[in-house]
Amino acid sequence: MKKKISILLSTLLVLCTFFSITFIPANAISYKSGVKLKSNSALLINLDTGQTVFEKKADKKRYPASTTKIMTYIVVAEHVDNFKKTMVEIKQDVLDVLYGTGSSVANISAHVGEKMTVLDLLYSMMVPSGNDAAVVLADYVGGGSIDKFVSMMNEKAKELGCKNTHFKNPDGLHDDDHYTTATDLAIMTQYALTLPEFSKITNTTTYYVEGDDFPLVTTNYLIDANRGGSYYYQYAQGVKTGTTDEAGHCLVTIGSADGYSYLGVFLDSPYDPDPYKDEYGTMIDAKELFRWSLTSLELNQVASSETPICEEKINLAWGKNSVQLVPEKNINAIVPKTFEDSDIKIEMDIPDSVDAPIKEGEVIGKATVYYDGSKVKEKTKLAEVNLVSSETVERSGILYVLSVIQSIIVSKWFIVVIAAIVVLLIIYIIISSIIKRRNRRNRRHVRRYRNF
Repeated sequence: MKKKISILLSTLLVLCTFFSITFIPANAISYKSGVKLKSNSALLINLDTGQTVFEKKADKKRYPASTTKIMTYIVVAEHVDNFKKTMVEIKQDVLDVLYGTGSSVANISAHVGEKMTVLDLLYSMMVPSGNDAAVVLADYVGGGSIDKFVSMMNEKAKELGCKNTHFKNPDGLHDDDHYTTATDLAIMTQYALTLPEFSKITNTTTYYVEGDDFPLVTTNYLIDANRGGSYYYQYAQGVKTGTTDEAGHCLVTIGSADGYSYLGVFLDSPYDPDPYKDEYGTMIDAKELFRWSLTSLELNQVASSETPICEEKINLAWGKNSVQLVPEKNINAIVPKTFEDSDIKIEMDIPDSVDAPIKEGEVIGKATVYYDGSKVKEKTKLAEVNLVSSETVERSGILYVLSVIQSIIVSKWFIVVIAAIVVLLIIYIIISSIIKRRNRRNRRHVRRYRNF
């Protein structure tokens, strides 16, 4: 089940893009949305920039329920070349591991003794959230060992940079040692979006498995115009729901409109086993946060490479005392549409002065760009950028020579040498004085002797 070279190369290219834009900073900005969330953890990331725009306890460990299957999909996709042509035998003993768990299923038991394509199994796992499809895929990719597959899930989580995730199964059934965070789920999902068929499968509302008379139906009312009722949101896409008594309602989804796309992760919304009393708080939260982000935020330039940030004192340049510093590149960020220039604060980290010569575009220091407006509780970092010289400044030969002489004169070793010379001179004077006095005494003694 090795990857074909072409698929591997394309995956590597996608990975390069992924890692260049999707790292989530520790001090990610969280704007005031005005939305009263039902979910106890939430995270909203702009997929175009990788910028977090809202978070609530995003790094707190939570039970993920069936959102676990996002990682299950990742591991399967990385170990199966062709979803349509790869056939998997359906074994009763594999399905038996779910006996008595009350799992959501996708009618895989009707195919025991037959073979199903990996594609049909992926649809069965992601659309109706079939735990039966998840364990069949895990057994197949794990070479007959679901435990081995789970180890592969944990290894992949570490590889992706998930810091607070640990899996115990491929389906999301509750285990006290099976947990993740909204931040880690966002990392997994952004990676999964680069994999074959993931976006298509997770945004499917109805699917027919070959040989079945009845369709698979999505559990995600947010994307289902026919069955979603008041939960339906026309700008939503995918991705995965999850529910257990311990995890509550969980949801990973995307909202896209007017050229903007946001990834939302919502965990631990209250769950009531009574279907007449239960409500999908995660979907309510998603609709509200998507509406807010798509109508209240926009991409704006917060620092321009054409606009000087500050002046830097310059030495050794004839007739020029300073040079203007500009950002190395334009800085764009998702900010409230009502933002003003005064909301953007820029702090510089530059030396007291620099010596000529310097070239236009030469890095002199760094600037940190902050948002400090009424839409955030406290000043929050948006970006860091190098500060570069706006022009070329040549060095004056005369000033350079004088500078060298001055540096020699004020240098420690020069002072030590001068001090040593002074000390030696003083010693010489003292010794010379002693010798002169002695010689004078000797001459007086000789004169007295001659007088006798």
